[in-house]
Amino acid sequence: YFNINIMEKEFFTEYGEASQYQIQEVVGKGSYGVVAAAIDTRTGERVAIKKINDVFEHVSDATRILREVKLLRLLRHPDVVEIKHIMLPPSRREFQDIYVVFELMESDLHQVIRANDDLTAEHYQFFLYQLLRALKYIHGANVFHRDLKPKNILANADCKLKICDFGLARVSFNDAPSAIFWTDYVATRWYRAPELCGSFFSKYTPAIDIWSIGCIFAELLTGRPLFPGKNVVHQLDIITDLLGTPSSETLSRIRNEKARRYLSCMRKKHPVPLTQKFPNADPLAVRLLGRLLAFDPKDRPSAEEALADPYFASLANVEREPSRHPISKLEFEFERRKVTKDDVRELIYRESLD
Repeated sequence: YFNINIMEKEFFTEYGEASQYQIQEVVGKGSYGVVAAAIDTRTGERVAIKKINDVFEHVSDATRILREVKLLRLLRHPDVVEIKHIMLPPSRREFQDIYVVFELMESDLHQVIRANDDLTAEHYQFFLYQLLRALKYIHGANVFHRDLKPKNILANADCKLKICDFGLARVSFNDAPSAIFWTDYVATRWYRAPELCGSFFSKYTPAIDIWSIGCIFAELLTGRPLFPGKNVVHQLDIITDLLGTPSSETLSRIRNEKARRYLSCMRKKHPVPLTQKFPNADPLAVRLLGRLLAFDPKDRPSAEEALADPYFASLANVEREPSRHPISKLEFEFERRKVTKDDVRELIYRESLD
């Protein structure tokens, strides 16, 4: 009890609302700060509290946090993690730390894949179904997640999945091309679509998230990452080892000259049949995987099209799955101008008031 007391004092620096939450344990640490499991003493429910330290040291980090809390406020869906509350900072102009209260999930997909050798074909199907259902909704809002990987998918023992970590996500507005300068630090390499390995195509499409979901699904089926590249060149090598070298038509559409030259000069590789790579998997699962992992983004299905795949015949009811309207431009006007730390601090304060 004593330790917990000390932990609470250190965890909540100067926040008056802290008395409402009883800290139980630290469940995660990252570059941003700490996540603790706690009990909301008013409702008795267990929550996760993410404490983000020194938010305003770098404007880029602060903007990322603003983007994430905004998106999670706007994206309300059973397969997307829910923000329950942002603690109101003690002073509007001065605060340094932010406390975001989320629903608490027991694990993440990375741990589930590592720890379970007893997952069944039904598990794989239900997991992929939830991920595509979430993407249908997120893409309907004109949002690209851009960093989907097993660690960014929370999981519960009842097999419920929820996508989290929208810090790299972007809202695409139709009048503004989603230019490729986003790519420098995007996404963990192993789950990165080929068009991001050297910024091939001039515009992002939601197909980058579909590729990542394909990589995650393949990892579920085998327990191992599908394309664990050591660097961008190696990444393209192992992708083409499996999928074959792209057709001349696909090559002609690659804008980045270096990437196009590299792929054109690559020795001709033939695709490996996925049934050979995944001999024990349901043939319908493997067929859908092949669609998700099309080299050319225009050949990948949308999330909605993938939900209608025969693989989900026993589960799906596409009409019933929630969709949503695009997010208003006004919510993200800060992305279109140069913002200062004070601008972002004020915007985050308003999010807490919301």
